[in-house]
Amino acid sequence: MSVSTSVLPGIAVRPTTPPAASTVFVALMRRDARVLRRELPYFLVRTIMQPLLFIVVFGFLLPRMGFVRASYTSALLPGVIAVSLTLSAIQSVSLPMVQDFGWTREIEDRLLAPIPIPLVAAEKIVMGVVQGFIAALVVLPAGRLIMGPINGLTLGHAGVAIVVTLLGAATFSALGLLLGSAISPQQIGLMFSIIIAPMLFFGCAYYPWRGLDAVPVAKYAVLVNPMVYVAEGMRASLTPELPHMPLAAVVGALVVLLVLFWSLAMRSFMHRAIG
Repeated sequence: MSVSTSVLPGIAVRPTTPPAASTVFVALMRRDARVLRRELPYFLVRTIMQPLLFIVVFGFLLPRMGFVRASYTSALLPGVIAVSLTLSAIQSVSLPMVQDFGWTREIEDRLLAPIPIPLVAAEKIVMGVVQGFIAALVVLPAGRLIMGPINGLTLGHAGVAIVVTLLGAATFSALGLLLGSAISPQQIGLMFSIIIAPMLFFGCAYYPWRGLDAVPVAKYAVLVNPMVYVAEGMRASLTPELPHMPLAAVVGALVVLLVLFWSLAMRSFMHRAIG
């Protein structure tokens, strides 16, 4: 059966071409950036409240009460920055992803965009990196303001700190995509109890990794925790005079973890999206 088409005389018909994938990718990012700008106060409260409370209690109150040494703030601030960017990157990707893949299937709106499905997932990770970076930028001056002078704190290695921040935020954004696409909405609370909480407390955020020399078993057991490398990378760049993990080991581990989480997250996202 043939289908005939007719064109009105005098009307030129121009073939429609789909927009470039880069154009659609940027449009998705602009949409998410607009949402982030509108909800910025809620985003900051959600991601930096816990780190700031640790700064106030362990970095301000306890040193002035004499329960911990004042030098503890040098080890605490880089770890708290790691916590803030970790929480921000994971939550900003995993929580919306759980909702998008819920019974309403809101993810369908993005999947209908004229763009390859893996780029839809990549855009989520990129926005997670942006939000993790913002959280780190907010906590650093806030922590310095609350704690006061911090021995050994320097911005002389700011470039290294930026590299660690971007790698850490990308790693945990990819982990957030993996968790958000693999966990059902009914299990989201279990994610924070079983995954996020142990990662925070055993991630060398509130104590340096070299301090675990007194407990060799724990020193090597925590190496499976990706937060260890972000916290130690922050110490290596912001308080380099303190004992810390070699920077080459930090960067290498974060790159390996980023590739691992990225591949697993893409596989999980594709399975949920087209499954």
